[in-house]
Amino acid sequence: MQYWLFKTEPSTYSIDDLKREKKTEWYGIRNYQVRNFLRDTIASGDQVLIYHSNTKELGVVGIAEVASDAYPDTEQFKTKSQYFDPKSKKDKPTWLSRDIKFVEKFKRVVTLDELKRHSALKNMLILRRGNRLSITPLTKNEFLYISTLAR
Repeated sequence: MQYWLFKTEPSTYSIDDLKREKKTEWYGIRNYQVRNFLRDTIASGDQVLIYHSNTKELGVVGIAEVASDAYPDTEQFKTKSQYFDPKSKKDKPTWLSRDIKFVEKFKRVVTLDELKRHSALKNMLILRRGNRLSITPLTKNEFLYISTLAR
């Protein structure tokens, strides 16, 4: 099993949306490194920390689980979607998705500032200056440490 941090803007899709829907396609990835994670590294059953970005209170808000193998991102073919990619072809899609399912919403947000204060988390990619990846790997210890902070 591997561990991941998935960033999302709560105004677009929040932990509450995932809790209500129970499972969703994680689409809209338009970064090749992250696409490669989805294709080659992330696996069904992997554990995911959900991180709210671009909001007043940045931070980790809950846990999800990867619930599918990689498959073509459905939005890349929809001409009216903001994620439409005219270069992507149905027989050779460029972009991939995976389903994730809701596991838990934390009672509190583990804020970005709080993450920065813990030396046990100093190597997390999200804490590196200039990192803009929407999905980043975590160690098992980082995942467990943050989960413990939240509870």
